[in-house]
Amino acid sequence: MQCKRCGRSGLLLPEISLGLWHNFGSEDSYTNARDIIVHAFDKGITHFDLANNYGPEPGSAEINFGRILSENLSTHRDEMVIATKAGYKMWEGPYGDWGSRKYMIASLDQSLRRMGLEYVDIYYSHRYDPETPIEETMSALVQAVRQGKAIYAGISRYPVPQAREAYKILRDNGVPCLIHQERYNMFDRHAEEGLTDAVNEAGVGMITFSPLAQGLLSDRYLNGIPEGSRMTQGRFLKPEVLTDEKHAAIVKLNEIAQRRGQTLAAMALEWNLRQESVTSVLVGASSTEQLDKNLEALNGPAFADDELREIDEILKTA
Repeated sequence: MQCKRCGRSGLLLPEISLGLWHNFGSEDSYTNARDIIVHAFDKGITHFDLANNYGPEPGSAEINFGRILSENLSTHRDEMVIATKAGYKMWEGPYGDWGSRKYMIASLDQSLRRMGLEYVDIYYSHRYDPETPIEETMSALVQAVRQGKAIYAGISRYPVPQAREAYKILRDNGVPCLIHQERYNMFDRHAEEGLTDAVNEAGVGMITFSPLAQGLLSDRYLNGIPEGSRMTQGRFLKPEVLTDEKHAAIVKLNEIAQRRGQTLAAMALEWNLRQESVTSVLVGASSTEQLDKNLEALNGPAFADDELREIDEILKTA
């Protein structure tokens, strides 16, 4: 596993990190979750990304991860970077959502109890809260670091103007923002519209999620919508997303991947990593086999300029 420096910090992160949004909660197989996490660590994935509400049920991914850590990886804690977040709805009432200092601090305490940890390596504000002063939300991250409950502070899904403000507040308080988490893939390139410049200027690392556009950038939808796929469930990926234009683009992108000796998914991950601003790419996994296929991105050839131009032309039609 190759590592990249996270912004201008001293922290190195693996180019591929494991996200526990799906497949690690109480409604999933604990044995499968354990096998994926242990296998990921064996493959050099040292960074594990969680949030308070990951499951389902909310909180159960942290509970399962904590158990797996205790039973299988406890002697390796100092070789791991564990992140969690707060910002989306976690419990009923006025104190279990958004970005108040009350919620951010209480949620971190709950996350630490669920995982059986004294601290996390990265604590994120999961989303920008337009109703709470950004100074208040950032003060919670500063407090978490100063109390030793987190080593680094991060933000996720902040618009560029608010991100720049957050970077400045954290830096002025002596707790510089380590990392910014944002969606980024071939079909969603909004991060190139100012965010990549912002993180570079501030010396902040960038970690991307949904690099495969929730599976669109894989061979799963080459022949339409298969039964049992995420799209048939219609919860996070709606069937109407797969337009004729997008399907045609997927087929053409797959042809480029085949010429490169890669799967489409591996090429899509490598396309993320080509971006100098990107420190690491978050992948999910439903099995160890799927994880290994994603790791093939690390062995692919570098993109030639003409390949990148061809990909850009295809994406203009999608």
